[in-house]
Amino acid sequence: MAMLCTGIAGGILAGLLGIGGGIVVVPVLEWVLELMNVDAAVRMHIAVATSLAVIIPTSISSSCAHYKRGAVDTALAKRWLPFIFLGAIAGTVIASRVDGQVLTAVFATVALLVALKLVLPLDHVALTPEVPRGVVAATVPVAIGTISTMMGIGGGTLSVASLTLMSEPIHRAIGTAALFGLLISIPGALGFIYAGLGNELLPAGSLGYVNIIGFAFIAPTTVLAAPLGARIAHALSRRHLSLLFGAFLLLVSFRMLLQTLHAG
Repeated sequence: MAMLCTGIAGGILAGLLGIGGGIVVVPVLEWVLELMNVDAAVRMHIAVATSLAVIIPTSISSSCAHYKRGAVDTALAKRWLPFIFLGAIAGTVIASRVDGQVLTAVFATVALLVALKLVLPLDHVALTPEVPRGVVAATVPVAIGTISTMMGIGGGTLSVASLTLMSEPIHRAIGTAALFGLLISIPGALGFIYAGLGNELLPAGSLGYVNIIGFAFIAPTTVLAAPLGARIAHALSRRHLSLLFGAFLLLVSFRMLLQTLHAG
């Protein structure tokens, strides 16, 4: 039941906020795995990997819903997608080699920073008049791909915050971020499957670090719920979207930070 509810919440948030649902799936899955007495050394890796697998169908559903509403910046997507993909590969390599508490700390810290940016009255603050071009500008999508893969999210959390700081309208930022989720989740999930093969600490029903049972419960409900989230998003104002996204991230980040401090 917990996984089904997670899937519904993740799907609505995917469509509503342009995220892949991982910001919900990762902490809930990690908590469920703890209740199942799964070893702490692999819990966060399983949560991140399974979340990335779930994001694949979720991103397809969410991005299609936003595209139909004309809320995907296709020109920007074409420029950023190769760099997002490279970042996702780098993030997979790093995440598969570090301790689970490192992944938890990265998740909590980034979520907190993004939440503060969105909750504070900074909606009209922009660092650039438009999304920059050139070699230096490529570092942004590479960083988004790398960090998002380590967090087990589809990139929307970072993409929305980054694009709005570059003067991209919030609704187009959310729609475009949904598309980025595909380029992050596919290499990320495949990389975690490979990295976890043969690990004796993994629970039953695992393919590498991806838990097939969790995927089977969560993925269908996220796909079904994503279009509903997209409809809600286009009925809300820019400020309401920012506050909703930021408040949710604050709750998640505080929980993960407390967990990291407790483990330390």
